[in-house]
Amino acid sequence: MEKFMFLFRGGDTHLQTAKDSKDVKAYIQSWVTWQQGLGQKGILAGGEPLQTTGKQVNGKNKVVTDGPFIEAKEMVGGYLIVNAKDINEAVEIAKGCPIFEENGRVEVRPVQQSGN
Repeated sequence: MEKFMFLFRGGDTHLQTAKDSKDVKAYIQSWVTWQQGLGQKGILAGGEPLQTTGKQVNGKNKVVTDGPFIEAKEMVGGYLIVNAKDINEAVEIAKGCPIFEENGRVEVRPVQQSGN
């Protein structure tokens, strides 16, 4: 098995900005259910949601700016690490993500294995 990172971008609902409504609670619960299912199958290796704030350090002069993103739709809202046999299987796993209900995106990236 290999490890893959899912980077969640965009979507209309974020934990920090979510309104307290029945629909939002159901959407957030769909994430919990999906991740629990991955965990029960031994697919989920870790992950966390990210806060919407941050700093970015840029270039040789190490210029610091507020916010690690240009537009909200480009913001990485969180990540998961999953186990899959190859990138094609990881993509199929990603297709089950609730973010697509909110018009978001999942970037699937192989985790580089160290040369030990």
